[in-house]
Amino acid sequence: SSAASDVYKRQLIGFATRQSVILEFAPTFISIIMAGKVGSYITSSIGTMRVTEQIDALSTLSTDPIKYLVVPRLVAAFLTVPLLVGVGDSIGILGGYIVGVTRLEFNNTIYLINSINYLEFLDILSGLVKGAVFGCIIALMGCFFGMRCEKGARGVGQATKSAVVSSSVLILAANYFLTEAFFSA
Repeated sequence: SSAASDVYKRQLIGFATRQSVILEFAPTFISIIMAGKVGSYITSSIGTMRVTEQIDALSTLSTDPIKYLVVPRLVAAFLTVPLLVGVGDSIGILGGYIVGVTRLEFNNTIYLINSINYLEFLDILSGLVKGAVFGCIIALMGCFFGMRCEKGARGVGQATKSAVVSSSVLILAANYFLTEAFFSA
């Protein structure tokens, strides 16, 4: 009975690793990291443009700063964060496989079969949708705080900090609501 229970637990490890990586860890952690790296870059670059009056110059030249500065960043984040989530999913599942097979002495065939058998399209889609939504949050917060940046280096620094913190909090809140929506569907 104990041996059967142990085999059952080992069979579920592939399922649990895949579920946790695809549904939660990869989209959330990658997006939090992107908020720190990319969100801060977006905010500081647009904030510097605001401080040095380059955005005012765009307006003077009849160029819409939203179309020229915000939309490309939003589209790029919308498209690239889901790609990074897919890479994170692959690396996480591979890492679970390596640890399970080499360190925990799981049967590699059973691990792979259970990972594939329990794989559902909706799980993959939910992780990618989360990545797209989180990418939009990162870009929108970066652009919002960059456009509203106060004068000087201190203003750029404050805007950057506010963008990263706001993005991180909104990502965690959106993760809750998106997870709730996907699990109720």
